Amino acid sequence: MIFVDRAVLRIVFAISLLVFALSALAAEASYPDRSVRVVLPFAAGGVADITARIIAEKLGDKLGQRFYVENQPGAGGIAAARTVISSAPDGYTLALLSNGTAISVSLFKKLPFDPLKDFEPISSLGFFDFIFCTGATSEFKTLAEFIAAAKTKPGALNVGTINIGSSQNLSAELFKTAAGIDFTIVPYRATPEVGVSLLQGDIALMIDSYASVKGNLADRKFRALASSGPMRSESTPEIATVQEGGVANYEVVSWNALFAPAGTPPEIVNRLNGALQDILADADVKKRLLELGIVAKAGTPQEISARLKSDIDKWQKVIEKAGIQRQ
Repeated sequence: MIFVDRAVLRIVFAISLLVFALSALAAEASYPDRSVRVVLPFAAGGVADITARIIAEKLGDKLGQRFYVENQPGAGGIAAARTVISSAPDGYTLALLSNGTAISVSLFKKLPFDPLKDFEPISSLGFFDFIFCTGATSEFKTLAEFIAAAKTKPGALNVGTINIGSSQNLSAELFKTAAGIDFTIVPYRATPEVGVSLLQGDIALMIDSYASVKGNLADRKFRALASSGPMRSESTPEIATVQEGGVANYEVVSWNALFAPAGTPPEIVNRLNGALQDILADADVKKRLLELGIVAKAGTPQEISARLKSDIDKWQKVIEKAGIQRQ
């Protein structure tokens, strides 16, 4: 029988831990050594796309390799999600997930991926409110006036948003419930169509991102009645919140965040998170995003994972309350 000295075993164990630690550090130090793609479930030109391109450029500058955006739009973000979760968990294919991802969980009968299990959270990128607008010649000067009119004539007023199940559309559904009023939600294929209908007087109110209505607000074609966040946004401090308009507990804040395929080494997640912490604290980046109505903010992987789970639960209740049929 062979006896091994315990002291020798301890030394061997210590060396093994050291080798493992050094390997992890080497992996982190060498990443990335080639281009990294960031897959988006949205078309080019939108808020998420612009955000991703600004941050991808900065990640490339900071980490020494090209980060490029690949747009794969499609219902529920399914195409983009499949691309990412079928890729090697090595940090070279990343995903942008959003508030829309949380909505998709309850909006689809069977989503072919689980955002809580199939992805590794890295960090939030930015948060933004939706703006409640009327036309500049509208009789409604405040949100309280719109609410009062909706109570007087239930179902008579039209509110425009983009397609059913979008964050904007569900924000309107939540507004209806939270304010205890009834109005008709009219869905459109795209934001420009909603804007045209508002200017023509076909709808009394539209709900969309600040980036989408910024030009018309500046040209005084639209009037902003409220923003959807729990407090006034840094980007639009002059716009009162829906809560200030008399709707207690109303809160909708949309977000974008970076995720990786499940199983991505923690060293790579930590390296990306550290880079994003620096990038999103940069004054120039914060300014560029704030111009789009986005408050740049990095966080821990645990924080964005908790936010995703919380929003899945929140929007499930809104979808069920609104009686929206699963797709």
